[in-house]
Amino acid sequence: MKKHTNPNKSQFDKLSIKRRDIRNLLQAYSGAIALDQFKVDALPSKHFHRYYSRGMWFRWRQCHFDFINELLATAGAIPTKLLRGLTVLAARRDPLVVRKTMVEMLAQGAANSLAPGQIDTATLFFLALLESAGDGSFDPGEYRNCKHCKARMTRWLALTDPLSIAEDPECGYLAALQRALEKSAP
Repeated sequence: MKKHTNPNKSQFDKLSIKRRDIRNLLQAYSGAIALDQFKVDALPSKHFHRYYSRGMWFRWRQCHFDFINELLATAGAIPTKLLRGLTVLAARRDPLVVRKTMVEMLAQGAANSLAPGQIDTATLFFLALLESAGDGSFDPGEYRNCKHCKARMTRWLALTDPLSIAEDPECGYLAALQRALEKSAP
């Protein structure tokens, strides 16, 4: 008996997000956070709110590094079904909505504000991301419109101010950081 395969599913499998894509995303977050720290350290104090604490925000970034490293250590165990759901999320959901949710969840993980077993592995983290950012508005089992999902997933990361620290009222350096970046652009 010949096994019937869904041609859309095999095409989906070729285009779908893989574990290495998740690892790359998490590593890109770490790199963007490190670069953000470097850029912020280069700004003169006059560009910051008077209550800005360099040490506190340095430690906050370090907590994110630590949490992301925990996720990286378990990224190889993400189930294929979850990767398929993340593929559809990337294809269907506004990347800025997913980014905002991901930044909030990284903050929860970095602060250890959730009970153990909530988001402390890559599988749990991305399952929670799928549930929070996906909001049930699509069927993760549906395999269409995934052609650009990997490119859309890269937009889950902001290269400038990846943790949205500059938006905090006690910081106030985003405009100065953007001006500095514009001056250094080729």
